[in-house]
Amino acid sequence: MPQLGLLHGRAWASLLGKLLRPPGAVCIGAVHSHSQVAEAVLVSQLKPHQEKSNFIIKTPKGTRDLTPQQMVVREKILDLVVSCFKRHGAKGLDTPAFELKEVLTEKYGEDSGLIYDLQDQGGELLSLRYDLTYPSSLTSLCEVPFARYLAMNKVKKMKRYHVGKVWRRESPTVVQGRYREFCQCDFDIAGQFDPMIPDAECLKIMCEILSGLQLGDFLIKVNDRRILDGMFAVCGVPESKFHTICSSIDKLGKMSWKDVRHEMVAKKGLAPEVADRIGDYVQCHGGVSLVEQMFQDPRLSQNKQALEGLGDLKLLFEYVTLFGIAEKISFDLSLARGLDYYTGVVYEAVLLPTPAQAEEEPLNVGSVAAGGRYDGLVGMFDPKGHKVPCVGLSIGVERIFSIVEQKMKTFGEKIRTTETQVFVASPQKNFLQERLKLIAELWDAGIKAELLYKNNPKLLTQLHYCENMGIPLVVIVGEQELKEGVIKLRSVASREEVAIKRENLVAEIQKRLSES
Repeated sequence: MPQLGLLHGRAWASLLGKLLRPPGAVCIGAVHSHSQVAEAVLVSQLKPHQEKSNFIIKTPKGTRDLTPQQMVVREKILDLVVSCFKRHGAKGLDTPAFELKEVLTEKYGEDSGLIYDLQDQGGELLSLRYDLTYPSSLTSLCEVPFARYLAMNKVKKMKRYHVGKVWRRESPTVVQGRYREFCQCDFDIAGQFDPMIPDAECLKIMCEILSGLQLGDFLIKVNDRRILDGMFAVCGVPESKFHTICSSIDKLGKMSWKDVRHEMVAKKGLAPEVADRIGDYVQCHGGVSLVEQMFQDPRLSQNKQALEGLGDLKLLFEYVTLFGIAEKISFDLSLARGLDYYTGVVYEAVLLPTPAQAEEEPLNVGSVAAGGRYDGLVGMFDPKGHKVPCVGLSIGVERIFSIVEQKMKTFGEKIRTTETQVFVASPQKNFLQERLKLIAELWDAGIKAELLYKNNPKLLTQLHYCENMGIPLVVIVGEQELKEGVIKLRSVASREEVAIKRENLVAEIQKRLSES
């Protein structure tokens, strides 16, 4: 009995202590899971009794909300891109927004530090989908998740597209269309095929999309990682430094050769004379004639890897000529594409400044599309190391969106934020039921229609709404129309009205919409 009395007393003391504890206090000892601890700490940090005068409502750094006007522009861009992918026979695919951390970090080389890691969830270390970005380079959002998908499902051939968001952990440059959270569109061809045919189709797709978007003149730079590695070898770069020197060369779109040379020599320990030999090559660019010239180069022609790459590039130029896009392609020895997993041809599309832009300060958005061949990536995920050759491209939607936005601001273009085709109106009171029946009839016929959410709106208010929203047609129902069994159909632009029999209204609207 004494023991029971003691326990009873302790229980009461514990309960009393909890009742008297200040509201903001947290007892971690009473929490039995990691999630509860995290929640308890968060609650204690919020300090509910503290004034919120210093709290600023904003989006996280490197992210943004998209207004209805911006969404209209973005959807048009995405529709054009996806329709091109489908025209070339691609299937849609989606993968999780996060992957196992080891899947991502082991495949992105020295840039893996830009990956967003997530807290331990259920015993798995996870990371958000990643994109390698520095200003003049794009990387596909899903090449690694796609390779993981192929290996996991033992898929040997696939042509797919993927549209989704990715995340990067670096300082954003909003002016250049670079964010921490952004959307990209990928197209990839997986499978064993004859050389350069899929690669040439990827270049053709890039040309079709960039031409369709009407962004201005553009150029697609191409190179081959085998040519780069061969160049490094004949210039005297130690094999252990190939990847890190490649990463430096990849910065030539952003930095001058002098600065890149300094980085390679002072920061990466490359011999000055080796850097100078590299400089002789990376400042070369041209068409198929440059490929022929490199075949005759006394140093490069002695390297087997480089010769293989040059052979494929010569074939690539033959195919892009047949596709009618050779004038848009430039062999550029400075194009490096820094990711470790590229194995063959690499390419990157850049916009060319107009003469007017050349005199002013053009918007520097870097590349707007890029990609390459990655034949060994799938084998990294396959337990038996079976390889599935892949080649693909990525469209830089955010960068393209920044250019389109700037153009629209310059020309003051107005954007419709809805696709409403018909507005249902009434000039008199107590006609809500008739308006509801009429709009239901239009919706059921597949016509995009709206009405005001008021019982008795003024006709002038309804017509002003149509003009402000760009709605082309108005149907008007009132006492006179009900008596005569007709509906007035009004053109908002011309303000002309005609009476249409109720049973013929849908057909007449559909006819007008098809003609507009």
